[in-house]
Amino acid sequence: MLIYGIMAPDKDFWMARYDAGNTGWDIGYPAPALTAYFEALEDKDISILVPGCGNGHEVVWLAEHDFRDVTAVDLVAAPLARIRQRTGDRIRTLQADFFDLTGRYDLIMEQTFFCALDPELREQYVRKMHALLKPGGRLVGLLFNTEFEKEGPPFGGFEDTYRELFSPWFDILRMEPTPLSIPPRRGRELFVEMRPKPKNGVAV
Repeated sequence: MLIYGIMAPDKDFWMARYDAGNTGWDIGYPAPALTAYFEALEDKDISILVPGCGNGHEVVWLAEHDFRDVTAVDLVAAPLARIRQRTGDRIRTLQADFFDLTGRYDLIMEQTFFCALDPELREQYVRKMHALLKPGGRLVGLLFNTEFEKEGPPFGGFEDTYRELFSPWFDILRMEPTPLSIPPRRGRELFVEMRPKPKNGVAV
């Protein structure tokens, strides 16, 4: 798959990972740092997008906690089917490329999607996230604060680089280590909450 002149893993690549059970990004349950954030939200009607959702443990958690407008997106059909089996019609699922998405959302959840993309695509990721959020919306999630020994995906990074990447497009409300990481990732994750900046001084 060619995105903005850069080769990126296509659905066959990710399907092979699922078929082989090579899904090390999947912790098997909702990330505690994310459920803690959503537990504090009172408005269950906000529109939420979860790109690169995989098996969607957080998506299922949102459905079980009465969030009523959630869209889960992935390149691969199989994990989306598993989400539908667990949530019925409470969740909207969409097999699609993130960079082809349209619409505007109140909140976008980031959970091991950013790290799956070639780092050459990160600026396009930031711009697309900005375009998909409503004025005053939020990009919320977890980013790895480490590098990996093996060639990615996943691809790592560090806070100073992320701040430089996101700050032209987002107000960074929080970007800090979280005490709620799972043990294998403790000390290597940042919890982030960002708000899109107006474009050219005009809310978009």
